[in-house]
Order: sequence, then structure tokens, then C-alpha cells
Amino acid sequence: MTSNRPAHRSPAQCPVCSARLVTTRLGCGECGTELSGEFAPCSYCGLPDDDLTLLRVFLTSRGNMKDLERHLGVSYPTARQRFADVLGRLGFEEVAPRVDREQVLSDLAAGRLGLDEAEAQLRADGAR
Repeated sequence: MTSNRPAHRSPAQCPVCSARLVTTRLGCGECGTELSGEFAPCSYCGLPDDDLTLLRVFLTSRGNMKDLERHLGVSYPTARQRFADVLGRLGFEEVAPRVDREQVLSDLAAGRLGLDEAEAQLRADGAR
């Protein structure tokens, strides 16, 4: 694709029946070469911009959930849940992370978590 042409994201779903679209043709914007066939879809390409930004922040912070929490401006549990939601949209099953006991207590003290939610998180972690 040449730099003077706008970059458009490929649609992920058929506008008629909502089935997942399959890429069947690729072309070179420089020389005009075209390839036809059935190409593997890109799971990440169909994500909305917010999800892509979340993944970019997570990756550039080397998986630091605290950085993700700060970027999103939400509590630690909410940041974890949003990340889990993106993983779900990508078809990955998240292995439940260990609860950071100190973080739960800190969030409770700061009012970011209610007593019931904090207790539930600590109890669920203790059951593992």
C-alpha cells in the first residue's frame, strides 16, 4: 500500500449475514501484483480501536497491570476485567491470576472497592 492512500481496516463481518469474512485477495500497491486464495484471518485486526489501545499499553508496559490501570483511569480489578474481556473477544481463556492481597487492601482503604467485593476477591483467591 502506498503512503498517499488512506489505510482502511478490513471489516471482520459480512454486512449481509454477519458471518466472519475470509480474505481471498491481496494486492501490492507498488507494483500491482495480486494474490488470490484463502488467507488466515487476523484476530487482532477485527478488534475495536479501544481494545487495540488497551493491548498496546499492556504490551509496551511489559504486562504491568498497574500501568494499564493508570492509563484507563480505573481501579485495578476493573483494569483486569477489561483485559480479560479483550482476551475473551480474541478467543483466549484467561488463567485467573492470583489476587494481589496488598492491592485489594489498598483499594479497600482508598474506597475503590467495597467491603463485600474485597472480601469476595480474597476469599476466591484463598480457595485456589
